[in-house]
Amino acid sequence: MTLSPADFFTDYTLRSIVLGSALLGLVAGTLGCFSVLRRQSLIGDTVAHAALPGICAAFLLTGTRDTLGLLVGGGLSGLLASLLALAILRYSRLKEDVALGVTFSTFFGIGIALLTAIGQSGNAAQAGLEGFLFGQAAALTAGDVARFAVLGALALGTVAALHKEFQISLFDPDYAAVQGWPVAGLTALPTALTVLAVMLGLQTVGVVLMAAMLIAPAVAARQWTRGLGGMLRLAGVFGALSGGLGAALSLAFSPAGGAGLPTGAVTVLTATALAVLSLLLAPGRGLLAGLARQRRARARLLGDLAGRQR
Repeated sequence: MTLSPADFFTDYTLRSIVLGSALLGLVAGTLGCFSVLRRQSLIGDTVAHAALPGICAAFLLTGTRDTLGLLVGGGLSGLLASLLALAILRYSRLKEDVALGVTFSTFFGIGIALLTAIGQSGNAAQAGLEGFLFGQAAALTAGDVARFAVLGALALGTVAALHKEFQISLFDPDYAAVQGWPVAGLTALPTALTVLAVMLGLQTVGVVLMAAMLIAPAVAARQWTRGLGGMLRLAGVFGALSGGLGAALSLAFSPAGGAGLPTGAVTVLTATALAVLSLLLAPGRGLLAGLARQRRARARLLGDLAGRQR
């Protein structure tokens, strides 16, 4: 399949897929920064996997595959799982990785069981429901893109409006508590916004791959900047680039008339490639820059030793 820049403006399907994927990357990359900085990267995995039983429950309740209803069900299920995981962390002695791992595996297991039961029920309306596992970007419509834009604007607007509160509660929760701010709420709100990002990503990359879209752009941005504001903006740019470029590549390298490359997988691989390049090439934190600093330090040390021996 050969694509030209003009196809983006004339092809309805192409435009919807690329714009929808870019919007997903923008929102997910920005919100993923909070999970990375709190060292709770598994929270995105928990929310994404926990969305599956909510999707199945919404289908069982409504009997239809209405996208909005399924995403709302998945969002509620993911929010419940994230709040449960945070409660376990707060009121038990379990470590974070154990609490999050147990939560997302339990919810995902329930989701797989429900999905299997629905598949064996003989209900014709369930056809394609399993697409939420790995995404179905080809099914995106202009209405989906508009919905992504509205929900994404809500999430990013909240981050912009509460930027100072989020920053202080993130890096100095004791000071935030002294100021009388609701630290627990300011901690839970980014998690709730992460649920919103997952709702956007379920149709594009699916529950299995969604965690990568939350984490990879944030990890890449962290290598290039030290401030939270810069990291949020850069992660959004990396996420949007991953989504748009990944979708375009999956379409460009799809054989004519063939099934084509999965958009979700290519998008995640693009985000991962940007993260790896940033880990290697970033001037401040990158691996190559670190090796160069070590070589310069070693050369200075050898020069000092040589000078003393004289």
